[in-house]
Amino acid sequence: MTSAFFVGIAVGFSLIVAIGAQNAFVLRQGLLGQHVWVVAIFCACADALLIAVGVAGLSFLLTDALHSISRWLFAGAALWLFGYGVLRLLSAVNGDSIRSGHPVSGGLMATLWIAAALTFGNPHVYLDTVVLIGTISLQFSGMAKFAYALGATTASFIFFFTLAFGARMFAGRMQRPGAWRILDGAIALLMFALAVGMARAGNWL
Repeated sequence: MTSAFFVGIAVGFSLIVAIGAQNAFVLRQGLLGQHVWVVAIFCACADALLIAVGVAGLSFLLTDALHSISRWLFAGAALWLFGYGVLRLLSAVNGDSIRSGHPVSGGLMATLWIAAALTFGNPHVYLDTVVLIGTISLQFSGMAKFAYALGATTASFIFFFTLAFGARMFAGRMQRPGAWRILDGAIALLMFALAVGMARAGNWL
């Protein structure tokens, strides 16, 4: 059972460490110093929910459905990521993240809506958590399967909390307006690259 737990941790970390839209958003909120722990908890709990769905066996029920509508899912995700990238690019150009030397962001509900869209609006999230993690769980049974799911969930919580804490540590170095313009510009480029990747994955490009 212990080995299954560590397999889950290893799989979880291997899928989540890549910098994606969700991770970039958590990082930005941490540097802003606004709602970062709530966002980190939300993202980790969302992963836990999807992992539970995958390990429970629904991955098999969803695989065919995801395949049939995947092209449109990737198209929607590409449009959303492109739109969010435009917002970040405008923020970089106009300096909207800076107010009297301190960056500001939206309210808690607006922030959670963005986090939810970046999480559940990304088809790769379902492929990674529900399908891939769910499929790997087939090698385990009983309590070992539970330990595997717990390990994968633990990896998500550790990652998002570490990302949030690390961002808060470096927040003091982001007081220069130019630093925020660079960060918003970098996030915009990342969102555009992810949007292109989504479009290609859906055979739109």
